[in-house]
Amino acid sequence: MALVSLQDVNIGFGRPLLIEHANLQIERGEKVCLLGRNGIGKSTLLKLINGDLIPDSGEIVRQKGMHTAYLSQEIPKELHGTVFNIIFDGFGVLDRCQSTQNIDHGWKKHHRVEKVLSQMQLDADAEFTTLSAGLKRRVLLARGLVCDPDILLLDEPTNHLDVDSIGWLEEFFLRYGGTILFVTHDRTFLKKLATRIIELDRGSLSSWACDYETFLVRKQAVLDAEESQQAVFDKKLAQEEIWVRQGIKARRTRNEGRVRALEDMRNARRERRQVMGTVRMQTQEVERSGALVIKVEDVTYSYDTKPVISGFSAAIMRGDKIGIIGPNGSGKTTLLRLLLGELSPQQGTVRQGTRLNITYFDQLRSQLKEDKSVYDNVGDGNDVVTINGKSRQVISYLQDFLFFPNRVRVPVNALSGGERNRLLLARLFTRPSNVLVMDEPTNDLDIETLELLEELLLDYQGTLLLVSHDRTFLNNVVTSTFVFEGEGKVNEYIGGYDDWQRQSEVKRKEVAAKVSAKAESVLRQCERPRKLSFKEQRELEALPQRIEILETEQHQLYQTMSDPMFYQKGKDEIANVKDRVSSLECELAEAYQRWETLESSQNIVTF
Repeated sequence: MALVSLQDVNIGFGRPLLIEHANLQIERGEKVCLLGRNGIGKSTLLKLINGDLIPDSGEIVRQKGMHTAYLSQEIPKELHGTVFNIIFDGFGVLDRCQSTQNIDHGWKKHHRVEKVLSQMQLDADAEFTTLSAGLKRRVLLARGLVCDPDILLLDEPTNHLDVDSIGWLEEFFLRYGGTILFVTHDRTFLKKLATRIIELDRGSLSSWACDYETFLVRKQAVLDAEESQQAVFDKKLAQEEIWVRQGIKARRTRNEGRVRALEDMRNARRERRQVMGTVRMQTQEVERSGALVIKVEDVTYSYDTKPVISGFSAAIMRGDKIGIIGPNGSGKTTLLRLLLGELSPQQGTVRQGTRLNITYFDQLRSQLKEDKSVYDNVGDGNDVVTINGKSRQVISYLQDFLFFPNRVRVPVNALSGGERNRLLLARLFTRPSNVLVMDEPTNDLDIETLELLEELLLDYQGTLLLVSHDRTFLNNVVTSTFVFEGEGKVNEYIGGYDDWQRQSEVKRKEVAAKVSAKAESVLRQCERPRKLSFKEQRELEALPQRIEILETEQHQLYQTMSDPMFYQKGKDEIANVKDRVSSLECELAEAYQRWETLESSQNIVTF
């Protein structure tokens, strides 16, 4: 029996419904990825399964005793206290909603919390509010896992995490034996983790038992077939509309059944839910910058004596696409501000090239005016914007970024994270640039919009500085990466994320080899003289005479074998001589090796 089953479920907040006639089963042990565009209803589906929402119609059947844990997209602001207490509170939901026959005793709960703390590598006494975004998400995950849920529901678990935290989370879930239903825009995370893909598209759920690349091919085939069917339908509808509008004589003799069929076709056409449009983006470029964009020489910057950047040098040339990678709080935004001249280095120099026209996308979206509408944030009091020399109405331009007329007057503080990112992109791309600086532009964007942004940046003729934790995005866009590798060290690698991983692995092996060689050298230096034992001394004294005897015998055998008459002797005798020659070679080699060993260690001992 499935852990949870949705049977003809409908839910919506107006028309059209977010989820319509949905059927879904999730089996124990599956790792299911839920895909869909921003605002399509993915979070709503997770809340339905978690029991936070009740469907308008249909039924959700749960296996008896089943319970879930839900990790939301946003970190709750009201959480305070130590990590231990917050994780322990995870039992509260279970105690209220489920049977607790195996965890009734307080000591068992404490033991369970301590076990999860160990698994998640968390400090029990740390204050939650002082933790980084990555550690806060890890605590919330531990809070959900402490009650051993049957299904773990994850809404964008990698959002706002750095690459190290994402890698840790990925490895944890690969080892995790439970059932997971997760929403993500991280394509690398999706490919490594998902055993099945579910897509929510225009209210309908579809299941795809394949990998992500195969899903893309099959999905496109479905969309192509749907487009062909709709074209046939629309052609027939147009023909029927012409027929019904014929003259009076034709209307008197027309077939009433045919008229009713036409009404049904009209209703079907009105109810049709079109594929959601895609964002249409284009950058505005000005005259080219000079060949040298930014040159950095031996730059150092510290906060309270803690080095953020130490001795960093680089040259950024026109057309370079630079990715910047590092843990949260390592100094990526500080590096951007140094490169842009917003901060002055404490040591070293930063020199900018000529004719730079810089556009900056900041991860906090501080350029957006929260109390202003979508329209005002792009138009800045004007009804038109100029895009590559052509005037466009603000409303028409905003539709390229999926802001339709009913959304353009909405204030920014009422927008979702994905809508805010699209709005900031729309605002920035009204400004001409030859240097584009983007600090975490991928957060909250759906996969389709991410891929379109990738294409735009690949075609961009200017220079790009990109901070991102999206590994696939980095691989597809950047030509080199600046990587924060601890203690203020920023190193440059050719290529994207995977290229950095390969090159750093080679570097680690080289360092390990050097450490090993140094250890051997130190070991040799830590030796001092000693005296051979009586037995070893006698053996050493006897070795020259033994070697002389062996060599004499070897010489005699070589002479015997050089005589032409030797090979006229019997086969056994020839074989015996050859075997003895081979044996002598081995004995001589061993004797020489032993002589060298005793000679070298005659006055040596190892500590």
